[in-house]
Amino acid sequence: MAISDLHVAYPDNRRIVAGIRPRSDADWLIVAGDVAEIAEDFVWALTTLRERFAKVVWAPGNHELWTPPTDPVQLRGDARYRRLVEICRSLGVLTPEDPYPVWDGPGGPVTVAPLFLLYDYSFRAPGVTREQALAQAYEAGVVCSDEALLHPDPYPSRQDWCAARLAETERRLAARDPRLPTVLINHFPLVRDPTRVLFHPEFAQWCGTERTAQWHLRFNAAAVVYGHLHIPRTTWHDGVRFEEVSLGYPREHRRRGLPDEVLRQILPAVGTP
Repeated sequence: MAISDLHVAYPDNRRIVAGIRPRSDADWLIVAGDVAEIAEDFVWALTTLRERFAKVVWAPGNHELWTPPTDPVQLRGDARYRRLVEICRSLGVLTPEDPYPVWDGPGGPVTVAPLFLLYDYSFRAPGVTREQALAQAYEAGVVCSDEALLHPDPYPSRQDWCAARLAETERRLAARDPRLPTVLINHFPLVRDPTRVLFHPEFAQWCGTERTAQWHLRFNAAAVVYGHLHIPRTTWHDGVRFEEVSLGYPREHRRRGLPDEVLRQILPAVGTP
């Protein structure tokens, strides 16, 4: 099962997360980022879920990496990410820094690979530079809060941090057991197509990197799990199932309504292209 974009600082979302239960004692849960901005809320949510599921697998979103002035934990950039990894390990939650587990249940065996890749502003219009794309976003008033709150320390920029994460993750994925398919988990979509339905296309530049466009094929994905867009749906790319699993903000799920089951089933697969 999978979910993302819990945003438990909102009381409505906190109540929803408090009510999440597995279908069986053997269920695993993928949490694909944006659990909370404040470290205390992050701990509460993952502790709650880990107590209920056989295994919890976390990949970070951009909101966890923020350094809000209201958070007593004022770590920035990579140091903040490493602290979140330490918290997860203390709770028994798997992270992108841990050996990839193998799901042997229905639909398996598959290698379950949580990723941390960030973005590099390459989801922009052809012929437009990064500087021009950012200027257009500021002019339109559509600017991701990452620009103020997500610090890349010690890297010079977020795109440099993204490049380092891509290199390390490619190395690890290449070293996995090639006989097994994968479930790739990343907060941001690995392909650009899902961002083309955004109401504000200027926001796409904070949503991933063109460098992962073939990863679902290169690394034999049985499914790709992501969030960030707050547009929960199933799409298919090159015959591979992509699941956007976000809960989103209360104003969003009040408008569209919540499904009977807020968790999305990843394996065994349901539906065909």
